Amino acid sequence: MTLARILVIAGSDSGGGAGIQADIRTVTLLGGHAMTAITAITAQNTLGVQGVHPVPTAMVLQQMESVISDIGVDAVKIGMIGSAETAAAVAERLAAMEGVPIVFDPVMVATSGSVLADGATIAAFERLMALATLVTPNIPELEALGGEEIARRFATHVLAKGGHGEGPMLTDRLIGPRGARKAWSDARIDTPHTHGTGCTLASAIATGLGQGRDLVDAIERGRKYVREALALAPGLGHGHGPMGAPVGFQDHA
Repeated sequence: MTLARILVIAGSDSGGGAGIQADIRTVTLLGGHAMTAITAITAQNTLGVQGVHPVPTAMVLQQMESVISDIGVDAVKIGMIGSAETAAAVAERLAAMEGVPIVFDPVMVATSGSVLADGATIAAFERLMALATLVTPNIPELEALGGEEIARRFATHVLAKGGHGEGPMLTDRLIGPRGARKAWSDARIDTPHTHGTGCTLASAIATGLGQGRDLVDAIERGRKYVREALALAPGLGHGHGPMGAPVGFQDHA
C-alpha cells in the first residue's frame, strides 16, 4: 500500500478526543502519514471548550508550505479553521494544488455545544467548499451552510451526516452536484462518548482518497472505522468522552 501523505489543517484538542489529535490517530491507524497545520490551540476536555487561541494566519500558511514543499501531499483534510482571514488564505493556497483531493469538515460547534466558528468565518467557508472534493457537515452545520443545495452551488459532494437525527437508525447521505448518489443507514450506537466523530470520519475519508480509493469506497471504510471506534470508547472523562482507537483495523484492503 502507498504511504499516503495527508495534510491536516485543524485545531488542537488538549483532551485528545477530537481535532489534530484525533486526525493524527486516524490517519496513522489507516496506514497514512499525517502532517499538520495547526489553526488554533484549544483548552478543552469532555465537558466543553474552556479557551481558544487562534494561530496567526501567516503561521498556518508557513506550516502548510513547509510540508507541501518538502514532503508533498496526497490529500488534505480541513477541520477547525480559526478565523475568516485564515479560511481565505488557506483557500488561496490550496487552489494552487491541482488534483489533490480535499475533505472539508465545516466545524462550527463542538460536541459539547461550544461555538468554534463565528459568523465571518462561516461566511468564508464558501471558498473552501468550492475547492473541496467532499464537505462533511452534520445536520445543524448543513442547515447553516445553506442546505443540500450547496452541492450544486459549489460543484462539490456533500456527505450529510445523520448523527444529530432522532430515532434508533441514523442515515448518512452522499449528495453530488446532480443530486443524491448514495445513502447509508445503521443502528445508532448508544454512547455519550462521541467526541471527535466528525474529525475522525473526515480524516479517514481523506486518507482513503489519498490512498487512491474512490469517494464511495473511502466513505464506506471511514464509516466502518468510526463505528468501530465508537464501540471501543474507553469511557474517559465526565462528559462527551473520546472514542477508542481501533488498532489493527482490518479493512485496509
